[in-house]
Amino acid sequence: MFDNLSDKLEASFKKLAGQATINEVNIGIAMRDIKRALLSADVNYKVAKKFVDEVRSRALGQDVVKSVSPAQMIVKIVSDELTEIMGGEHKPLNLTTNKLPSVVMVAGLQGSGKTTFCAKLAKRLKKNGKHPLLAAADVYRPAAVEQLKTLGEQIEVPVFSLEVKDALKVALDAVESARNNGNDVVIVDTAGRLQVDEGMMAEAEALKDQLKPEELLFVVDAMIGQEAVNTAKVFNERLDFDGVVLTKLDGDARGGSALSIKQVVDKPIKFMSVGEKVDDLDLFYPDRMAQRILGMGDIVGFVEKAQETLDLEKTQKMQSRLLKNEFDLDDFFEQLQQLKKMGSIQGLVEMVPGLNKMIPKQDLDGLDFKPIEAIISSMTKAERNAPEIINGSRRQRIAKGSGTRVQDVNMLLKQFKEMKKMMGSVTKMTNSGRKILPQNLPLEKLMKR
Repeated sequence: MFDNLSDKLEASFKKLAGQATINEVNIGIAMRDIKRALLSADVNYKVAKKFVDEVRSRALGQDVVKSVSPAQMIVKIVSDELTEIMGGEHKPLNLTTNKLPSVVMVAGLQGSGKTTFCAKLAKRLKKNGKHPLLAAADVYRPAAVEQLKTLGEQIEVPVFSLEVKDALKVALDAVESARNNGNDVVIVDTAGRLQVDEGMMAEAEALKDQLKPEELLFVVDAMIGQEAVNTAKVFNERLDFDGVVLTKLDGDARGGSALSIKQVVDKPIKFMSVGEKVDDLDLFYPDRMAQRILGMGDIVGFVEKAQETLDLEKTQKMQSRLLKNEFDLDDFFEQLQQLKKMGSIQGLVEMVPGLNKMIPKQDLDGLDFKPIEAIISSMTKAERNAPEIINGSRRQRIAKGSGTRVQDVNMLLKQFKEMKKMMGSVTKMTNSGRKILPQNLPLEKLMKR
């Protein structure tokens, strides 16, 4: 996400490094580069122009503090302006109403990830103590109804559907069913098309008029770039939606839609989807996204995701074993399972400041834990507890049983030993109040095999 934009912005900041002051000349060069970077990221031209004008005006209007370099000052101003054009602050879902059930209507083009988002939202609401009901009102595409039912079973949320081609009846009956069965939120999945057409928009307008939803969310595929903004504009003119959901931000999106959409339609981005799993849904915080674009990471988001998904008791137990130097391959296997629960590895890497520089995006493509898991699963309990007993014949047996090579087994054992040593050092130094950075990232080669 935003890799090219981040690199180009960083390059423009470097040109200010070593400058004693900010002046018309050096700020002009920097703004030219930043504008080009934004346009190449598919940011709307008017938004890009307004952005650089604001940054230039603020930069020339401030005195540089002695302890802050011009480059650092520009980074701060750019961060503030990025935050501003993406909405300033997070706008939460509006479900505070005396009318039950609350209705969330979800609209968007076919293929935008609309149906999957409905399930992701239902799971998030369920985790927060709500009792959602999914309404399958995309009655024209049979696969959409079946997809929603499958996802509903997966997350253990009921799905309401009817064998009729009447989206309004499905939606209204779903609301009545929710009222009778104690569901406090109804999430209505509506029909999409490959492109905007009058029939789809008229049906969506009728649904909004009858349902009077507390939230009408527009779901858009971030990978279609500037077209995402154009589509949002058309939908907003007809539906006056309440918020935007950006999907597929873990793909090769250039990021322009996230930077443009709020300015063009004046509606907040409320959620972003960064993977295909039902847990891969994050709240959209403009300030945190600005920090990620500038390579500063999102440690707050990382900690929140860890708190939501990781088993605290298992994590504390693992830390205790590390301190006692008892960490073995069973613990490591469990750690992998915990890490996988946190979602997209690429998304996690982007949250940790500087880590995306240590692990380039191309090294994350195809990252797979399966070879490691297969090797560990092919070991005996004794071998997992004491890897040092694994001799040549055992390595051959493990390789054959896991469908890997002896070299892969050797690599895992060697890098596990290095990682155990490194993690022990990190744990001890953290407990003593010292901070260190890891010098290498083991297991990467094997995961990519």
